[in-house]
Amino acid sequence: MTENVWGYRETSGWLAGADLTDYKVEATDGSIGKVDKHSDEVGSAYIVVDTGPWIFGKEVLLPAGTISRIDADEQKIYVDRTKEQIKDAPEFHRDKHLDDADYHREVGGYYDGPHRL
Repeated sequence: MTENVWGYRETSGWLAGADLTDYKVEATDGSIGKVDKHSDEVGSAYIVVDTGPWIFGKEVLLPAGTISRIDADEQKIYVDRTKEQIKDAPEFHRDKHLDDADYHREVGGYYDGPHRL
């Protein structure tokens, strides 16, 4: 089931080729930062969120399947996870996230597993 978490939901409002960089990201219980990087690659779509001071400048990787809605007018992305769930996610590894299948499975399993809403 973790493959589904790496794709945008049909109802999210995502448009292929849209640049989501610098969009603000909202968890179910408040703002978590802004998009630093994103990918819309089929089967491996994600956003990387710079959390700024919220969790001490940490970046987090969120699979596209966690996105419930994209508001292009307000440049905001809404995810269906709490701040705590995101904070407790596997640590983001900038050098591993693109080509490490085990890391990809670990992150996908976290967001598609018991931490899911």
